[in-house]
Amino acid sequence: MMSVEAGWRRMAPADLAAVMAIAAVVHPDYPEDEAVFAERLRLAPEGCHVLAGARGDLVGYLVSHPWPAGVVPALNSLLGAIPPDTRNWYVHDLALLPSGRGGGAAGRIVAEIARLAVQAGYASLALVAVNDSTGFWQRQGFREIDDPALARKLASYDDAARYMRRDLQV
Repeated sequence: MMSVEAGWRRMAPADLAAVMAIAAVVHPDYPEDEAVFAERLRLAPEGCHVLAGARGDLVGYLVSHPWPAGVVPALNSLLGAIPPDTRNWYVHDLALLPSGRGGGAAGRIVAEIARLAVQAGYASLALVAVNDSTGFWQRQGFREIDDPALARKLASYDDAARYMRRDLQV
């Protein structure tokens, strides 16, 4: 269980090696190159955070960025740029090592990203839920969106992947 001294902070380029190590443990079936995380950090630094444990070691991360609603970026691919006039904030990845779980840290960073998105004028949050995480995301206010146009893209994750969205009050 996570210590109460642990907390979220903005990700820095120096954190990328630790982020990659966490991703390898938490999401071994969804490998992505460090360049993908580095680009997300460069394009949307306000949406990239790391969870530091009580000893300062990183035990989790969140990577998120603006991206059009109803569109799922391909796994392990560079975005190039954020499309203009995007009104949706996309949660690319939330990963916590077992030592970072159980203290409410995941819910806190989702609430913070939602607050930041509202403050910046975004209308919704969206994500692809994997690893049987649909229940967690539902508790954070997300709902499944059944869109046949997304079926092929979701299948590239796994059979249980679900596109989910949370409307925001702006």
